[in-house]
Amino acid sequence: MTTTTLRTKDGRQLCYAQWGDPEGAPIFNLHGTPGCRLNRYPDDAALANIGARVITYDRPGYGRSDRNPGRRVVDCVPDVEAIADAVGIDKFVVVGGSGGGPHALAVAARLSERVTFVRCVVGIVPYDTEGFDWFAGMDPENVKEFGWALKGEETLYHELSKEADAMVARVTADAANVLGSNWDLPDADRAVFAHPLVMQVMREAIPECVVNGPWGWVDDDLAFTKPWGFDVSEVAIPAEVHYGSQDVLVPAAHGEWLAANVPSAKVVVNNDEGHGVPPERMLELLKSMIGPH
Repeated sequence: MTTTTLRTKDGRQLCYAQWGDPEGAPIFNLHGTPGCRLNRYPDDAALANIGARVITYDRPGYGRSDRNPGRRVVDCVPDVEAIADAVGIDKFVVVGGSGGGPHALAVAARLSERVTFVRCVVGIVPYDTEGFDWFAGMDPENVKEFGWALKGEETLYHELSKEADAMVARVTADAANVLGSNWDLPDADRAVFAHPLVMQVMREAIPECVVNGPWGWVDDDLAFTKPWGFDVSEVAIPAEVHYGSQDVLVPAAHGEWLAANVPSAKVVVNNDEGHGVPPERMLELLKSMIGPH
């Protein structure tokens, strides 16, 4: 793994990391919410063995990347492009999970001359989608968080500051308990969180993602509840939409809507899964992104 920083055109520091085979097939892996560049498949040798060059980065406000106040989902596009230019990559594929899903779709929509394939895993629907019940089937803890976002930045920052401190404390004590005891998670998700590789990533990533405060988390939630700055119908490259039928963080209805509205998307419904992806299948999914699409 190598970690590097660059300066964006507007002067912000952007921090990114590369994993696996330095000469392998480039895959941009966009982290969830909250998250950072350390959210990845944690076995570097396994990534190298499948010929994957995985690039991750801290979205603004997370980890070592400077905040970009007021950012929209679409504002990730020039950041991803800057990293691709910095590491000398012309064509690449992109995957985003959970909060990374909308950002992956934005990159696919606006960098179609460079992105050859996009996969959105357990991604959310635009909040302002007409006729869509955004909160239906969502765990009350997640509903509460987005309620803070709808009240504005000040409320959200105040509440997520407490949440971030509590999450770091939980991960330090027991990484499998990253979300705490208030969530009504399916057994499938509890098994994922208790997986040794996932716990390793949580111990590394959670403290790092909020090392400079919860601003990345704040700005993600605000961005999700405002216009994204692009439409998913703009995606004109090969795409896949994956979702778990047991998911209570991003309910299956979100995946169904994306499947119907991302043009020509191949749809993968995981009936045995919730929000998390078991590490074994995560490696298979990354391997499947290598090669023509």
